[in-house]
Order: sequence, then C-alpha cells, then structure tokens
Amino acid sequence: MIPAQPKTKIYLASRSPRRRELLKQIGVAFEVLVLRDHPGRNVDVDESQLPGENPDDYVRRVSRAKADAGWDKILQRRLRRFPVLAADTVVCVDDIILKKPPDPSHAAKMLRLLSGREHRVLTAVAIKLDERSELVLSETRVRFAELSQADIEVYVASGEPADKAGAYAIQGRAGAFITELHGSYSGVMGLPLYETLQLLGKF
Repeated sequence: MIPAQPKTKIYLASRSPRRRELLKQIGVAFEVLVLRDHPGRNVDVDESQLPGENPDDYVRRVSRAKADAGWDKILQRRLRRFPVLAADTVVCVDDIILKKPPDPSHAAKMLRLLSGREHRVLTAVAIKLDERSELVLSETRVRFAELSQADIEVYVASGEPADKAGAYAIQGRAGAFITELHGSYSGVMGLPLYETLQLLGKF
C-alpha cells in the first residue's frame, strides 16, 4: 500500500538535478537546500571514506550527515521547519566504491572494471525533522554487457560519465550497456521512489 503523498513540503539537501526530477515525478513539493561540497573549500559534509568502512556503512553515514547538515542550515537561517531529505548514491564492485570520476581517464578505467560483470548500486535516503531522523537503504544489482574499448571511448567522449557515480548514467546512453537489473531503477538514478515515498509517509 503506497501512503498518501505528504501535504507539507520538504527541503532537498542535494544539488542533483536527477533527484529534483524524481521528486517532481511523484508530486512531492520541495525547496532545494544547497550544501557546500566544493573540494578545497569549507564543506558541510566530509565525504571521505573511513579506513575499513564498507560501502553500505559509508552510504548510510554520508546520507545521515547530509540530512543533519541540512537541518543545521534550517536552524541557522531560521527557516520554516519542514523535513530535510538527503540521499547518497555509490556504485561498488565487491567492496570498492566507484565515486564520480575526476577526469575522462578515470571514467574509462571505471567502465572497464564494470564491463561484463555485476555491480551494486546503493542509495541511502535520510529524512530529518527536529530530533527525529529516519533512513532507508536501497540496493540494486546491475550487470553490464562486455564493453569494447571503442564502446568505452565513445561513451567517455560523450561527456555523460562526468559527475556520475560509477561513471555512467542509467537514464542516458549507458542504459544500452545493461543486460540485467534487480532492484530499483530510480535508485540507480539517485533516489529510490518507492522507498522515498514510504519514508515520507512516516512524517
């Protein structure tokens, strides 16, 4: 049973245009709360992986930290108190996290690693309101076809891998690389809609 859509609006603590599109898709009213995330400057959330931290624990911790940072901003700016929604997505092969590639050569390296094998996409969604905080984790297993060097070069040259965890966008050209998917398509995009709506229903 899908809960009724929330009447109040929320704050989205994310710069991701894909998360905005997905929230609009399910009719959730939101305002964007921008967190500082530029490397080399002050950041609101340190997204460095801790020594020995596995991908599941990492994505939960970072998502919670983003929601906490968003709530702190509401208090600092004395904004109206609506729930803060934050999310974090990682692509991982075994226990190796593939973050956003810093340059095209790293993107190509990641795609070679994903070629012909299964990987996991984890998206943690956290919501915070006052002292209350809730979190849900979505796991999707994705299998890529064997990619030729030419496939990888053409895809990297398209510019699509830039700023994407794991160096690919499922909603773009890379959709043609996927032979199997078990889990949430929208979770791979960055926000699992079913789980998000269930979580919002609690607030």
